[in-house]
Amino acid sequence: MDFSSEIKPDKALTSTGEKKYHCGTLTYTKFGLVILFSSLLWGDFCFNLVQNILPVALPLKLKSLGTENWLMAAIMQTMPVLLLPLHPWISVKSDRCRSKWGRRIPFIALALPFLSASLVMLAFSEDISSWLGQHILFFHSFAPATLTIAMIAFLYLVYMFFGAFTNSAFYLVFNDVIPPQFIGRFWGMFRIFSALAGLTYNWFVFKYLESNMREVLICAAVLYFVGLGIMCLLVKEGKYPPIETEMGSSNGSIEAVKMFFKESFSQKFYLAVFGFTVFGALGAGVNMFGIFFNKDCMGLSMEQLGKMGAFGQMSSLLAIAVTATFIDRWHPLRVSAYASVFGLIHTFMPWVWIFVSLPTQIIFYLFSAWIVISQFQAAIGGAAGMPLYMRVFPKSRFGQFCSAQGLLTTLVSAGAVILGGVFIDILGRFFSQPNFEYRFLWIWQLIFGFPATICIIYAYRTWHRMGGDARFHPPAPWAKSRIEEMPIVTTVGPSSRWLNIALHIFSAIMTLTVSGVIFFTCWMHMKGALMAFWWLAFILLPLSILAWLCWAFIAKRIRNDIERVRRNETPHNGIPHHGLLIIAGTKFFAAVWIWMFEATISSQLNNQLDVVIFTLAFILVCFALIAAVYTIVRVERGFSAVIDQNLAEAEG
Repeated sequence: MDFSSEIKPDKALTSTGEKKYHCGTLTYTKFGLVILFSSLLWGDFCFNLVQNILPVALPLKLKSLGTENWLMAAIMQTMPVLLLPLHPWISVKSDRCRSKWGRRIPFIALALPFLSASLVMLAFSEDISSWLGQHILFFHSFAPATLTIAMIAFLYLVYMFFGAFTNSAFYLVFNDVIPPQFIGRFWGMFRIFSALAGLTYNWFVFKYLESNMREVLICAAVLYFVGLGIMCLLVKEGKYPPIETEMGSSNGSIEAVKMFFKESFSQKFYLAVFGFTVFGALGAGVNMFGIFFNKDCMGLSMEQLGKMGAFGQMSSLLAIAVTATFIDRWHPLRVSAYASVFGLIHTFMPWVWIFVSLPTQIIFYLFSAWIVISQFQAAIGGAAGMPLYMRVFPKSRFGQFCSAQGLLTTLVSAGAVILGGVFIDILGRFFSQPNFEYRFLWIWQLIFGFPATICIIYAYRTWHRMGGDARFHPPAPWAKSRIEEMPIVTTVGPSSRWLNIALHIFSAIMTLTVSGVIFFTCWMHMKGALMAFWWLAFILLPLSILAWLCWAFIAKRIRNDIERVRRNETPHNGIPHHGLLIIAGTKFFAAVWIWMFEATISSQLNNQLDVVIFTLAFILVCFALIAAVYTIVRVERGFSAVIDQNLAEAEG
């Protein structure tokens, strides 16, 4: 097989002269692809809309019942641990299933009625527990709140049990029915519909989660049943090779389990990809407490939170529409590595709210603006997730590897989420101000953000060593060649023109920061705010100038390496890709103006300390940006030595 061959459209024609497209034994016309995409995207819209509800609705309900944070985390995050053996079983069974409805659809369709019923029962959980307490002698001794908490935990476990079948098979069906040349485009559309679901949820549903939770859950159950039911009826799977030729013979269940773990966890490259996802999930384990930070610390209402989420989803729609096509062109692994590095800066920034409080309406505008400007980086990083797995996991074991990743993620993150709840509860004992501990959520996220970034950087460099853009094929210890061949998709390498634009954006950030510090220094002097003036003039202004000088040094080295590559010389470091640098640079260029707005408002409120803290925070962001770019340059060292070319063609 020619390892450098690209994926090209199928040129076969129907009897009417229309192009045909293939995925295994499935054949589509353009109209057939429209029906396929419409069915999958409708199912995705319903699936994501419902998936958004319980992670917020149940913590709100549990909090109203007086549930402690650690117990809330245990109910919401450790229930999946009880179902850990189910996921690999479903994965292997679906890979080996041969029914007239396919190998994935049966798992979704059969679980759907029970999944919807469990949502309805959750809607009436308080009534059910009240009836049990009144009519069953065993439950008479339990307090009503305790009984309701236990009932919610039990019904959530039932929901998660049947949800395991749907969740495990839902994303796997994409790989079985979508022609490979349309994966990137479909995933961009998929992310757009996911954002539409999030927009609908945040704008129309979120504000009713506290006041009308029962009605919301009942509607979710109906939508789940109808939406995914229609998808199951319209999406047709093809015929699959016999089990013996596809999976090999099995010597029994124990041997099958051993083979599952040996194939999934024997390669460092796959372990690094798993680690990226696992540590990301660990960091996100305290996200469920974010609503209490916004409500109880920042004073935002449920309606304001819903609108903020809707603003984010609207900007996410635009971001995905603009950036989705670049995921394949830049390669999803590269996108994930760069986005993770810059994402650490975003994780660190909320530290200012430990020391600063502003009026609620100002907070609403600030958070809304920050959500909007963050979406391009967040959208392309999130949209790269599934394409990344499709590009690095072996297709013959795709369900198995996705299940292995889910198994590992669930197992490790569940315990950490309980510890996260304990972490927050312990912090709460040190502060007299109620709910002040939620201002420290970023520390937990940062702790796990660093190892997640290290894992994806290791995977990225290993991918480079295994052939990179031009010659990478997934490791396959079960194959004679030790790899599983897959078509090569040509990617676009660093462009000197766009890279220079990215460098100019970062230079503008540093220059505006210095100018802003000078402006606020003069303003504080004119107002007679001597404490703020002293800090700005003698500490923060020199720091901002130092950041500007450090950036000028880094930018000059990058430009020198570009010139060396043009002369066919080896660069001293690597050539960073321009894509994520432009997106991250644009995001933080907009953040400069948010910082100036924050400092201006603080000055008008006569809060000298807040002016100093906001200014210090953004200067630290400048240093973090310099460190992020330098890290990426060093990561590319030894691999990136081309400019203004398609990488697969240049390296092939």
